Amino acid sequence: MSKLDPKRLATPALAGILTLAPMLALAQEEVPVLNSGDTAWMLTATALVLFMTIPGLALFYGGLVRSKNVLSVLMQCFAITALMTVLWVIYGYSLAFSTVGMEQGVVNFNSFIGGFDKVLLGGVTRESLTAAIPETVFATFQMTFAIITPALIVGAFAERMKFSALLWFMGIWFTIVYLPIAHMVWSGDGGLMWDWGVLDFAGGTVVHINAGVAGLVAALVLGKRKGYPTTAMPPHNLGYTVIGASMLWVGWFGFNAGSAVAANESAGMAMLVTQIATATAALAWMFSEWVNHGKASVLGIATGAVAGLVAITPASGTAGPLGALAIGAASGVICFLASTKLKRALGYDDSLDVFGVHAVGGIVGALLTGIFAAASLGGAGLAEGVTIAGQLWIQTKGVLVTLVYTAVLSYIILKLVDLTIGLRVNEEQETEGLDLSQHDERGYIL
Repeated sequence: MSKLDPKRLATPALAGILTLAPMLALAQEEVPVLNSGDTAWMLTATALVLFMTIPGLALFYGGLVRSKNVLSVLMQCFAITALMTVLWVIYGYSLAFSTVGMEQGVVNFNSFIGGFDKVLLGGVTRESLTAAIPETVFATFQMTFAIITPALIVGAFAERMKFSALLWFMGIWFTIVYLPIAHMVWSGDGGLMWDWGVLDFAGGTVVHINAGVAGLVAALVLGKRKGYPTTAMPPHNLGYTVIGASMLWVGWFGFNAGSAVAANESAGMAMLVTQIATATAALAWMFSEWVNHGKASVLGIATGAVAGLVAITPASGTAGPLGALAIGAASGVICFLASTKLKRALGYDDSLDVFGVHAVGGIVGALLTGIFAAASLGGAGLAEGVTIAGQLWIQTKGVLVTLVYTAVLSYIILKLVDLTIGLRVNEEQETEGLDLSQHDERGYIL
């Protein structure tokens, strides 16, 4: 199932086709047919999205922490990849994408979470199709989104969470936070936010706001790193960070263009606007930093690029080039301000700016999606009868629900884990570094 319902893009030509569709359906029920071109693209896109987490995100984060914690971050990303894969197969795919009990316009339990009919990938066979691709490919593609979302949270509490606590937190968070949000937004007719008409082509709410808010809550619950903010904590290897950011940039084409679930015109435009917004945001952050600090930094331009990737994600299926330029410029400037001035003003220790880049960038992108989807601004067009103001309100509702749901549930999960096994390493372990204290290994040469 595509994340973007064609019924929401009511162009005149498409409207005519949709008008004829019921009559054609009466004459002959459409039977899905495998498309080898679409399948080949989706196999590629799936590999690209997995590449974003390992090695992309792992290197991006690994370069930003101090040398005594680099292995801990790499280990966390690697372990999350393995854990989410297993949980996705056991029940994740079913709870996210099962449509049992769902009906358009009817709000019930299955508007919030899927059923158990696809547990252990029941019914997902070699022959079963989603759109024109094997359901096995679709399930694996969606698995990579379920992998990277919790991995993004790691950056907010880097250098201070126990590894055992991380595994418990991520497993529970995936189950009661990620899966319901994914189901509400992407499962199709009957899903709560889907029925509202929320536009989120590739994960502005499901992935980035979700992860960014959870990261902020985790940073607040865990508390600041020892010595923060008086002790300097510079990145140990910005080369790793730039390599990781570059991998993210390339992999993101699978993330966004792959969300068309076909090799079609939507995928083509998603690829174009992703490149435009990312480049624009990188420059916007660079120049913002230049104006504020007198020099442009490699860390700044790399982080700005990630902010642009985040912000264009929800709009990548609906925005045109004009919208991509605007979204990129807005995200570069606003995420820079959130990660510097706002962070200093509020005093929270979000180690690697997960909230400032992913939550703020996701919010900027989700809201601007409601504006730049309009055909008058070069977008794919809004649903029939929906104005820009109306779509902006729909997007706002989606953002607010995600913010509140994620914040409350993340806080509860963190507190429960803390009460049972404890969240944070002790002071001695933190001083020694998580590489040695949690894994008995060293990621650097003395």
